[in-house]
Amino acid sequence: MSDGQAATRRVVLAARAYIDGILAGDRAMLARAITLVESANASHEAVAQEVLLAILPHSGRSLRVGISGAPGVGKSTFIESFGRQILEAGHRVAVLAVDPTSPRTGGSVLGDKTRMTRLAQDARAFIRPSPTVGSLGGVTRRTRESMLLCEAAGFDVILVETVGVGQSETAVAGMVDFFLVLLLASAGDELQGIKRGILELADLVAINKADTEAPAVVGRALADYRNAMRILSGVEAAHITRVMQCSGLSGAGLPEIWQAILDARDRDPNAFEARRTRQMVDWLWSTVESTLIASLHDAPGVAAVRDAVEADVRAGRLTPTLAARRVLDAYHHDRGRA
Repeated sequence: MSDGQAATRRVVLAARAYIDGILAGDRAMLARAITLVESANASHEAVAQEVLLAILPHSGRSLRVGISGAPGVGKSTFIESFGRQILEAGHRVAVLAVDPTSPRTGGSVLGDKTRMTRLAQDARAFIRPSPTVGSLGGVTRRTRESMLLCEAAGFDVILVETVGVGQSETAVAGMVDFFLVLLLASAGDELQGIKRGILELADLVAINKADTEAPAVVGRALADYRNAMRILSGVEAAHITRVMQCSGLSGAGLPEIWQAILDARDRDPNAFEARRTRQMVDWLWSTVESTLIASLHDAPGVAAVRDAVEADVRAGRLTPTLAARRVLDAYHHDRGRA
């Protein structure tokens, strides 16, 4: 056997180990497989794609739920209580967190295994953060691939958590079956600026920590948000996004939220499947776009002109549009020589 054949055989054996472990529901092997798909190493990506292709027929059978809300809204407590309730209903739950990392320090915002200890220790659950490392497009792909791996490992409910402070909400809403937004009844003005965009994505709005607020405050918040959802949905909408109240700490309202999610899934199965299919096609093109952007940044010709073009833009000698054309010309020149 040649060295090349031996290397190929080692790759196949490595991929087989991942595949067998995932299909057996091995959480340790699942964690290693997610690390593999998160790797930027080209040889790792080749193995990861082989694993993903093999497990693809075993994926897609879960209920995917996105959960968002600003810091302080109680997402961790909610998800731990909600996840444990779903476990008791006979399901297996995976929690994937879109975990923004600081562009300055590399530190991440979320730390789910330390904040959801009871859920993390349950053999029927799996918790994994996905740090963005400065690339939301990259974490979108990795989170989608992680969902497929979790589904193949037998987790039939996937909870995807976002930190609630950026574009990750739009990305996650585009990869799940149901998008839940948690809000507080007495949120200050600092939250108002992000609410409209998030509410437009929501399939359900839940006022969390309702048991810690005065009933009058909670009632007013429910009325305000219900009115807002009627306006956002439009007067002719067949379905207006529901607004409910809950407490992640006491568990109040969580069974009703779970039932609302199931009702939404069962209300129109055809729409459910159409949404999934549309998301897969969107995934295709977002991957194409992110790959092209990475290729452009790595092109030697682009690197050669980058500093000069940026200097010309800063000095007002070039418009950004003309500067972009120079960058693209350098990229196409590189591609033409390849």
